[in-house]
Amino acid sequence: TIKESKDEIAQYCSQFDVVCFSCYIWNITPTLEVAKLIKMLNPATKILLGGPEVSYDWMDVIANENIDFIITGEGEIPFTDFLNNYPSIEKVPNLVSKKNGEILYHQQSVMFDLENYSQLNPYISDDVNELNNKVLYIETSRGCPYKCEFCLASLDNKVRYLPIDNIKSNLLYLMKNGRVIKFLDRTFNVKRDFTIDMFQFILDNHRSENIFQFEITADILHPDIMQFIKEKIPVGLFRFEIGIQTVNQKANLEVSRKQNFEKTKSVILELQHKIEMHLDLIVGLPLDYWEDIKYSIEEVFKLYPPELQLGFLKFLKGTPVRNKYANHHYVFDAMPPYQIIQSDYLSKEQLHQITLAEHSLEVYWNKKRTINTLKYITEHYSIFDFLLGLGNYFNTQKSLHQYYLKDIYDIAYQYAELNFKHDTIVKQLVAIDYYLQNKVRPQILYLDDLIKSEKNIWVKQLGLNVHKYRFIMLSINFNFEVFAATGNIVQTDYLLIIQYDGVNKPIVINHQSALQIAI
Repeated sequence: TIKESKDEIAQYCSQFDVVCFSCYIWNITPTLEVAKLIKMLNPATKILLGGPEVSYDWMDVIANENIDFIITGEGEIPFTDFLNNYPSIEKVPNLVSKKNGEILYHQQSVMFDLENYSQLNPYISDDVNELNNKVLYIETSRGCPYKCEFCLASLDNKVRYLPIDNIKSNLLYLMKNGRVIKFLDRTFNVKRDFTIDMFQFILDNHRSENIFQFEITADILHPDIMQFIKEKIPVGLFRFEIGIQTVNQKANLEVSRKQNFEKTKSVILELQHKIEMHLDLIVGLPLDYWEDIKYSIEEVFKLYPPELQLGFLKFLKGTPVRNKYANHHYVFDAMPPYQIIQSDYLSKEQLHQITLAEHSLEVYWNKKRTINTLKYITEHYSIFDFLLGLGNYFNTQKSLHQYYLKDIYDIAYQYAELNFKHDTIVKQLVAIDYYLQNKVRPQILYLDDLIKSEKNIWVKQLGLNVHKYRFIMLSINFNFEVFAATGNIVQTDYLLIIQYDGVNKPIVINHQSALQIAI
């Protein structure tokens, strides 16, 4: 893994005749560095690369003096032939090799029959005691029915399924020994009957601690699947990752992407009480200008997904968007992950500004630091402008990569003081979010706790257990109970009482009826 010492990897690998690496954008650079170290230790060791990062535009890679072979495309058949025939490799399909300074490529159309996976479990050699602490990945199919030009999956439009009995046996193994299971299928819900069958199998066999994550295309979600979810799936069992990418239909069409945002939106709203939604947007698509990106972020944020991922267009090897980059005057990083630098639609400075907004989004929303504040901003101001301004201000106060938890709230409160002088609710919500972040009664900041004599009156009146719990009492000017339930602001003098037990998330005490409201 990328966390392992390159020297240790090289020392181990240099003992072998041939060493093979799977290459992706996240590991190609350290892999090439390890290859160099291996050759320094043992020049006789041959190095073979495979995977998406070397399946396309591989000329520069094979020109590397430390690389001897590359297998392009789907690897099962070529790699098996390589293992069975080495060192006689002349007929291995889709193998790139070098001989007397000449590059040889035996290109062939081969397709592996996935039925051959019928008795295989990729986790069988893993320490079973470690599976519970990992995200466990499982595939039920290969390929994608869509042709989105920024995605490598678009190059394989034929969706093929693994043997269903094998899928279920491996899934049973993961459910028994693991906790979080993520399906890697690009669009899990392509087939109605298959999707419902798998959902039912999970319902019949899962353990209470299991969580399952699926990547789905929401606007084609069959009504029968939706009904199944609403009637049978318990809350918290499933997570859906939905790639919205952009709301701009012109940008979608420019990259051969089909999406009905209104249908996607309606599905999310209809199911979000049952399913945890993770939504994705991409910055930098052709025909997506600054105002388009702002609109997409604001429209998607209004759905209040537990996680909103803001990614930046990457020009992956082999993708049409990379092959046609000159059409839009794209400039992108020559090194992995080949991220956009500028285009006809976004300047370098605009992209930098959006990275600052993305930082705020990640720190304050995805990490659930100021949920109440950002919901209020969304209903009364521009959430894009707020995240952008907060990101810029954060950048003037701290390094974006090195800060403490207190810094996060200090910066948010200072930004609110500077930019929302006439709206005290923003500052009060930042303070409330700070107090609700801690399991233990935290340092008093931003809003003062009631003085002891006044607190004692409420403790006695409500019969609060001060021996078991700690309390903070804040005087604010809106009804927090109404806001938490509906998002509406009812201005009034209100006493917010927060209870801490030191173990669990704090709860808010409804002092009017002495009921507890979970946050």
